[in-house]
Amino acid sequence: MAHPNLQAKLDAIFQAHMSAELAGDLDQTLATMAPNPHLVNVPTMVGGQGAAGVRAFYANRLIGQFFPPDVRFETVSRTYSEERLVDELIISFTHNQKIDWMLPGVEPTGRFVDVVFVVIVGIENDKVAYEHILWDQANVLVQIGLLDPTGLPVTGAGAAAKLRDARLPDPFFQES
Repeated sequence: MAHPNLQAKLDAIFQAHMSAELAGDLDQTLATMAPNPHLVNVPTMVGGQGAAGVRAFYANRLIGQFFPPDVRFETVSRTYSEERLVDELIISFTHNQKIDWMLPGVEPTGRFVDVVFVVIVGIENDKVAYEHILWDQANVLVQIGLLDPTGLPVTGAGAAAKLRDARLPDPFFQES
């Protein structure tokens, strides 16, 4: 377990970064980041490299379309080391606006989404150096109606439900 002072320090660094993102403040968001940051949204490969690339990503794909107003962040766990923190969370929202970093080219569907995320945040000199963001894109596409789950090992919102309650039955395996 990380030292409580380390946890508080990393929490404060990341909270300042997230607050600036959620407020839509481009300059403040970038002020929370190291001089040569990078950001990768792994399922879509949308992101940026270096100060100019990350600025362009935030300006063109995130600020003003981060998440719809009804977004809810539900932390499952947070893990710390000296140089990074890892969040396991469930993010829920209604897809009623463009979310170009997550669903590039997809028009709002009005559907509710409940999705598991893992966010790996690198820290250098008390600044965010990188974010590697992963989520279950197949289950998002099922929930917004762009992927038919028939015959596929995907469950839509079932993945987030199972993470909330591990006692839920396995949808693909029946014990005999």
